[in-house]
Amino acid sequence: MSTLFDAARERDGQAPLAARMRPRTLAEYVGQLHAIGTGTPLGDLVGRGVVPSLVLWGPPGTGKTSLARVIAHEVAAHWIELSAVNAGVKDVRAVVADAANRRDVGGRTILFLDEIHRFNKSQQDALLPGVEDGTITLIGATTENPYFELNAPLLSRCTLVRLQALADDEVRIILQAALDDDRGLAGQVVVDPEATDHLVAVADGDARAALTALEVAAAVANDGHVTLELVADAITRFRYDRADDNHYDQVSAFIKSMRGSDPDASVYWLLRMLESGEDPRFLARRMVIFASEDVGLADRMALPTAVAAFEALDRVGLPEARFALVHAAVALATAPKSNSVARALVAGLDAVARHGNAPVPDHLRDSHYKGASRLGHGIGYRYPHDDPRGWVPQQYLPDAVMGRARIYEPSVHGNEGPVATRVDELRARGDNGPGEVAGDPVGDAAGGPQPA
Repeated sequence: MSTLFDAARERDGQAPLAARMRPRTLAEYVGQLHAIGTGTPLGDLVGRGVVPSLVLWGPPGTGKTSLARVIAHEVAAHWIELSAVNAGVKDVRAVVADAANRRDVGGRTILFLDEIHRFNKSQQDALLPGVEDGTITLIGATTENPYFELNAPLLSRCTLVRLQALADDEVRIILQAALDDDRGLAGQVVVDPEATDHLVAVADGDARAALTALEVAAAVANDGHVTLELVADAITRFRYDRADDNHYDQVSAFIKSMRGSDPDASVYWLLRMLESGEDPRFLARRMVIFASEDVGLADRMALPTAVAAFEALDRVGLPEARFALVHAAVALATAPKSNSVARALVAGLDAVARHGNAPVPDHLRDSHYKGASRLGHGIGYRYPHDDPRGWVPQQYLPDAVMGRARIYEPSVHGNEGPVATRVDELRARGDNGPGEVAGDPVGDAAGGPQPA
């Protein structure tokens, strides 16, 4: 938990520049006029001292934490801050109990939950009673789509506020305030105009990144003079130059290095992006996608390894989770490669687009209801487990799709080589005609259960 402004740390200058320059009042808050400006529903509510539970959704550095803090200040609420990275149900229940006591004497409590998307279902459920009865006002912050990451019951009890990347002029205002304000650099640093322009351009709407780069450049500046060269050097340590698409170039280099089976380059690009401030969840997601798209069945452990690294990141966090991310990158780079899954996806989607309304063959239809047999449903279906080989030839695709295209075409790489042989054998045996496999009759009289 934390106090509202950590004032002692700010006075002593111990906090990073971005933290010291957080706005203290709504009047100091820069940007997001569409959400909190005069005449907006939220702005009017806060002006009247009323605030509903909120979910603030937006990119990094757009002022989610700052907005929550100034709202708490404006409505004179007690502020409690938790991070979903290291908080749990016990912490939530303790906050709710504390808030209940405060409510009994007329006080209100705002619980700010950073990275709320990291809470699992049971942790999110623990918030519901306190939010529903008004014991706490929840303000959650997330960079992830809340419709995918938050439980519907919790989301329905909150007002969703979408924050946008800051405009260049807004970033410029924030930088100038940091240069002038006593909490910031207090007029002791001069920044060349072209250096300021570069800071604004590469910030890409992220005020925290701009302030971090400014602080690093100012720390190494001679006589407080920040040049373009100092700013450029600071940015390469912490951030991509997204204005020049360097972010996408490095992601591309990472993927292509793994696809090219180069573990050295794969680890280099992974760590370079992490050191530059890339979202580690984004990199973990890319490796999960890569495991199916570029490795597939050539190495059956590729997908579990990538998913395990993603889970390790969520459970352990950085910096320790770097071990798991590097583990996955090396495993994917050194794995045999096959894009048969990606090709099957494309071919399957094409077949669905062309024949998506093709009827299910009668023998595959559900037969577990009264009258199904009179409709011919399930009749002729042969149960593969009744054959000693565990397989019988029969049609599984709709008539309109049969024989028109092969959707899955395995490679011969790695573990997929035996799969290719088996698929070819099964397809050849299936071409011998219904009820017959390589001269061995398989009749319709096989016993055993007939599942739908």
